[in-house]
Amino acid sequence: MASDLLSIAASGARAARGALDVTAQNIANASSDGYVRRSLRIEEVAASGGAGQIGDISLSGARIAEIRRNADSFLQGEVRRTSGDLQRADVELKGLRNMESALEQSGVFNSIVEFEAVLQQLSSEPVDPSRRAAVVAEAETLANKFNITASGFEAVGEGLRFDAEAQVSGANVIGSELARVNLRLTRAGSGSSDRAALLDQRDQLLERLAGFTTVGTQFAADGTVAVSLGTNPPRSFVQGGTAGTLASATAADGTLSFSVDGQAMAPGSGSLAGAALALTELASVRTRLDTIAAGIADTVNNAQAAGSALDGSQGQPIFTGTTAGTLKVVMTSGQGLATAPAGAVAGSRDDANLSALRQSLATLDPAQQLNGLLFDVSSKVAGRNVTQSALQTIASSARISLEQQSGVDLDTEAANLIRFQQAFQASGRAMQTASDIFDTLLGIGR
Repeated sequence: MASDLLSIAASGARAARGALDVTAQNIANASSDGYVRRSLRIEEVAASGGAGQIGDISLSGARIAEIRRNADSFLQGEVRRTSGDLQRADVELKGLRNMESALEQSGVFNSIVEFEAVLQQLSSEPVDPSRRAAVVAEAETLANKFNITASGFEAVGEGLRFDAEAQVSGANVIGSELARVNLRLTRAGSGSSDRAALLDQRDQLLERLAGFTTVGTQFAADGTVAVSLGTNPPRSFVQGGTAGTLASATAADGTLSFSVDGQAMAPGSGSLAGAALALTELASVRTRLDTIAAGIADTVNNAQAAGSALDGSQGQPIFTGTTAGTLKVVMTSGQGLATAPAGAVAGSRDDANLSALRQSLATLDPAQQLNGLLFDVSSKVAGRNVTQSALQTIASSARISLEQQSGVDLDTEAANLIRFQQAFQASGRAMQTASDIFDTLLGIGR
């Protein structure tokens, strides 16, 4: 009887000691990123037969059955999904804001207005050298402002592509890490602390990966995970101990496309999706800006060709280039401005051709076109800002729900410390009682 009591008490002490260790681990990792609260499942040890038998049951104490993680796969999936949506909105919004800044800060709108203004001033005195020089100077300023805007757009695109390429590399590193975790999980003991730590690492890697692109998961009974990336359709990325390769490609217009092991993939969500959306919008905005620049150049050059310069010769082009980035002024002197109609004598004050140019520019209305472009970009910034704020709230709510379920509450752990300490002390007293009984039995035998 004494030996049975000693064995039972010792098993209780071991179980209480294990519970104290787990509680201490929870407290130590209360602020650790990705840590999921642990708990013990303690079960009764009972077997039939043997000394100390009561009926058909031999009482043998308790043992630690497993270490549990307080993880909810649904809540974890929601955190991955909502954080991916938020990352997509963040990157797209940042790209749009940078486009808006490039348009506003370059001053190209004001330069268009100023160019039309100096043409109007020239019409009142078409042979004035200073006014002719002012037109050429303002044309150079206009071309320069278009160049600056184009350079700003190029910088926006380069930044988005650079970040996306870094994230693609990061996703591939995570894929390799997930494959290694899968292999280690197949060898980890069920319910062990090592297995719990590996599952924490697995879930943390999945959350990081979901920040780049849509992530699909299939969990096996042993804790390993099969991962797919993207949508339409999703592409297999991690299977067991093998990881695929995510790659990006840049098109001629600067937009990005993605593939997994050579198979096309649409990110769906995450920062890569945000970069792809922003670059697509950037390509559209650049095309519209190029159209405005080319329209001004063609309108002015066509008017030049239809009129006569100050020396009576046929007018020559003022601009060269067909895009905002290539627009340049080739005219070096205001004397080359063809303000007079074709066939006019040298020094003619007839400004018919200049009037035709001004009318053509009024019809083209590049200032209004640029204003419309800026309005469209600003409207998208405002709309995406509302979306981003809403997604931020949703993502925050999902994370709070997960932390409430799987996070460490120090008050609860403090209470558990007292409870398990009392259990350990009680088991110790039971062991002391067994020792006293054993000593008594020995005394009787003497």
